[in-house]
Amino acid sequence: MEWIRIPGGHLPAGEWHPAQDIPDLWWAATPLARSNLPFVALPLPHAATLAHALGARVPTSAEWQWMASGGVRRFPWGDRPPGPGEANLRDLGPGTVMGVRSCPTGRTPEGLWEVAGNVWEWTAAPWRRDRVALLRGGSYNSLTQYAECTHANDVPAGLSSLGIGIRPVRNTPPGPPTLSSIGADS
Repeated sequence: MEWIRIPGGHLPAGEWHPAQDIPDLWWAATPLARSNLPFVALPLPHAATLAHALGARVPTSAEWQWMASGGVRRFPWGDRPPGPGEANLRDLGPGTVMGVRSCPTGRTPEGLWEVAGNVWEWTAAPWRRDRVALLRGGSYNSLTQYAECTHANDVPAGLSSLGIGIRPVRNTPPGPPTLSSIGADS
């Protein structure tokens, strides 16, 4: 699995989070995958267990927004709406999940793949009292606005769907690869 360091910074308050400083973090270059397809249909507790097995965790919603936007971008690749080859969204893809490196022009400037579209990504919202989880990034069946870096979708943590995956994050640099021990790859 490839990990990419994203420098931290200050994220102003938004609809889904209070203002906060985001630390430097190590992000999975793609959503967690097996045989190039994203792991899907995992409720948040199972996604968190899988991330933990990799020495990682589920990101907070604010951390995800910082990673996706670099603090300034409307979409992970920049400010223009997505076109073909940038995101697997409704009317821009085949209507199903694609491989995790299928949209090369939609990468972030830092090199992260499939941040918008293909599968929603689980995030945690520790400041919320209602125990609702937040999904980020949109899926293959989402409209364009769901791929915007500031958009989140609140859902029950027990939800599972073929359109929901996970992109683990680490607070420290990665050690030796461990994905082969659980049958995953990126």
